[in-house]
Amino acid sequence: MGACWPTGATGPQARPAPVAQVFTDGARAYRGMGDFRHEAVNHSVGEYVRGMAHTNGIESFWAMLKRAHQGTFHHLSAKHLQRYVNEFVGRHDVRERDTVDQMANVVAAMVGKRLMYRDLIA
Repeated sequence: MGACWPTGATGPQARPAPVAQVFTDGARAYRGMGDFRHEAVNHSVGEYVRGMAHTNGIESFWAMLKRAHQGTFHHLSAKHLQRYVNEFVGRHDVRERDTVDQMANVVAAMVGKRLMYRDLIA
């Protein structure tokens, strides 16, 4: 399974596990990733898939996040950006389940949790 992470990310989830396969486009920012199995596809010469290497999944995810930004959220603050991304990671992970199952998971995840407005804006 491939993995990708935003350039310049920090923190414990900024890099995939050492055994991860990393599939990217040909951007120079991804060169020299050391111990990872890295494969890049070269979109500029019409290469979009080579074996398991492609960026279709992550491009689909970012397109979904961008549509939400333009159509629903309109402003994504840097302070809460990870919250927005986490929401769409969750949506992406359950996209093939039926709606009732998705809603049951949302409700189950809310049990025992509370986020006060003052904590949100602090």
